[in-house]
Amino acid sequence: MDTLKSASEVVSIKSLSRWSEMDIPKYSPSDQFKESPFPCRPDLNQKLRISEENGVYLETMALVHPTSENLREPNKFTDQVYEVAGPDLLKEVKNEILHCRTGDAVLTKGYHLRARYLIHTVGPRFNIKYKTAAESALYNCYRQTLLLAKENHISSIALGAIHTARRGYPPEEGAHIAIRTIRRILEKHADAFDTIVLTISGIDESVYPDILRLYFPRSEEEEQWAVDLLPDDIGNADGEPFIPERKIRITGDPTNRDEDGDFPFSRGIGESPDDDEINARGHAFTSVEKDPDAIKAANMKKRKSEELSDFELSHRYERLLRKARTEDLSDFAAHRCIYQSGVDTFGRPIIVFVARNFPATTVNLEKALLYIIHLLDPVVNKDYVIVYFHTLCSSANQPSFSWLKTVYNSLDCRYRLNLKSFYVVHPTFWSKLLIWYLTTFTAGMVKEKVHLCNNVHFLYKTIHPDQLDIPPFVLEHDMRQNPVNYQDDENSDGGSLSL
Repeated sequence: MDTLKSASEVVSIKSLSRWSEMDIPKYSPSDQFKESPFPCRPDLNQKLRISEENGVYLETMALVHPTSENLREPNKFTDQVYEVAGPDLLKEVKNEILHCRTGDAVLTKGYHLRARYLIHTVGPRFNIKYKTAAESALYNCYRQTLLLAKENHISSIALGAIHTARRGYPPEEGAHIAIRTIRRILEKHADAFDTIVLTISGIDESVYPDILRLYFPRSEEEEQWAVDLLPDDIGNADGEPFIPERKIRITGDPTNRDEDGDFPFSRGIGESPDDDEINARGHAFTSVEKDPDAIKAANMKKRKSEELSDFELSHRYERLLRKARTEDLSDFAAHRCIYQSGVDTFGRPIIVFVARNFPATTVNLEKALLYIIHLLDPVVNKDYVIVYFHTLCSSANQPSFSWLKTVYNSLDCRYRLNLKSFYVVHPTFWSKLLIWYLTTFTAGMVKEKVHLCNNVHFLYKTIHPDQLDIPPFVLEHDMRQNPVNYQDDENSDGGSLSL
């Protein structure tokens, strides 16, 4: 029996917008023509369509299912896939597929889904220590998925973000790999695909359109605009991320020959000696110096990219703001982890964040970002302060560093310029370390505005107690930790950011 809920939920791909037909921003004319590694290709652009649906009800030949190694990762999308496909899908997975490795892809039938096939793929968990491995695995997910579709003569495919927030992958970094790999596959196998539907939702709605313009420019003006915004690593001819270790060549040392008397060389796995290696055999020195001119050019490109990023950020923020104003955020508001509370002695609005009330491991982080924007957007047009209570915070209340970085990069310049003070009450060693790292490597502009407060009374130097809505558990904890302050208000301590 077909488990589709209603015919109205079936979405024809013909009803979806083509990327080539979507609005193209106006770009200023470029002073000079610059050759792009991703030139405008109308034939490729018309193969891309955009959908805010998750793909379950799309009429494509295949639907991509990002999942875990046992193909049954517990999440809303997987639950919906199995529910609509019916019990036969679970039987096939349990009896025939069993397992899929990270970075690989496997094919099953779609059963009661509108898609004839399901392509299951396992994305990597992101860890900054193993960033190179995560990038390589994510690239393989997209490449193997599309090549598997090609091998099975699947001409239309619904493909969402494999770099999921559940696995901690930064949305923007993942989108670069995803879209770049799709571009390179289409360049080599354009005839194999009629339509690739990018199913984007949540934070990806704000990320994908900007990055699509870099790899799939729709006009010569957009192509020239995109050249300066492309990242330094645009991958190889297949889109695979560049791994520096594979490109280093170490010339021989005359005192360190092999058994045959030849100089040893370091190559990538499976590589044959190239001309550079053969010519280098006559040299008796090791050299891995970088070209100073190349370094200078890269720095100039980086500065140009940073100048243009304000334009990108503004458009991205406006999209998030529109969504924040229309989406129902009452579920997140009910946690009461962030709210406005009076003004300080200078008349500046106070935003309170209660870490213990923030269910970081269970809350929808996309909605959390939207709620932050919804609450702060009308406040940050003028000076404001933030009071962050870290009191009795546990690991369940602490979001990942990658999400904090995403939030920081999603907010426009008003948030940073008009923030006058950021008070952190009851910090722990680990919270101090995180704040130091965040303000050193990501949010340097706010570093001097951060104040670590060992007790609540430090706040009363610039904020009257009547203007602060402090949760009772915070005051109870503070009374236990600093009883003397409740006997003599003059004995209070705090400090600026230092570790």
